[in-house]
Amino acid sequence: MPSDEDTETTPAGNADKRLTVAVFRPDDERLADAVELLESLGCEAVADPMLAVDPTGATPEAGDYVIFTSKTGVELVADAGWNPAEDTTVCAIGDSTADALRRAGYPVDVVPETFSSAGLVERLADEVSGARVEVARSDHGSAVLLDGLREAGADVHETVLYRLVRPESAGESAERAAAGDLDVALFTSSLTVENFLDAAAARGVRADAVAGLGEAVVGVIGDPTAETARGVGIPVDVVPARADFETLACETVEFASPTYHE
Repeated sequence: MPSDEDTETTPAGNADKRLTVAVFRPDDERLADAVELLESLGCEAVADPMLAVDPTGATPEAGDYVIFTSKTGVELVADAGWNPAEDTTVCAIGDSTADALRRAGYPVDVVPETFSSAGLVERLADEVSGARVEVARSDHGSAVLLDGLREAGADVHETVLYRLVRPESAGESAERAAAGDLDVALFTSSLTVENFLDAAAARGVRADAVAGLGEAVVGVIGDPTAETARGVGIPVDVVPARADFETLACETVEFASPTYHE
């Protein structure tokens, strides 16, 4: 984490240094797009997927409301041919999830202003009493959404569309952080933080990797991810207001750049 003194003066020999930026997206088009974006920002992308998708084959049950929390979930149900009933209110947490729904031909009726489980609970709290609410997501979803909707009087059912697992190959970023060779880390969920630590432990560098992140710039999506990171000793420098990867990458790289550029 750069100090005020660090940002005022460019260290000798670092003017042309490319930021090394760890990105943990699943190894599909999301990772490819992330690497392309970071390279367009003049960075060296350290691609180290911390999540892999293991579909369950399930599809959402019928409900007055159906809630999707990720682009991945939407793509899985679209591939399975799922369609909501005409009177179903379709909800999305975040613009990327909403965009995925629209691309798949689904309606998008509700997107909370705050892209989080708590934000959606707040948006729906006054209208879901007595309603059947179906939550379709991964096996690592927050209890905040289910508990909040139940407290609002909804009959809530959860369908696990996919499991999120850590790839066996994960860990290059942890080794580079431990060696002091990582400038920026971009965490997109609490699970990416947890899997990063597990990968570091598997390689015997957990303490050094956490220490290395303390010297780097860390950006995260969402307050829950920030809370998870801080809870395990990882300082957080950037939490963008908009919950998408492009904003996260751009704001965090911009925050980190003064260490290397006047």
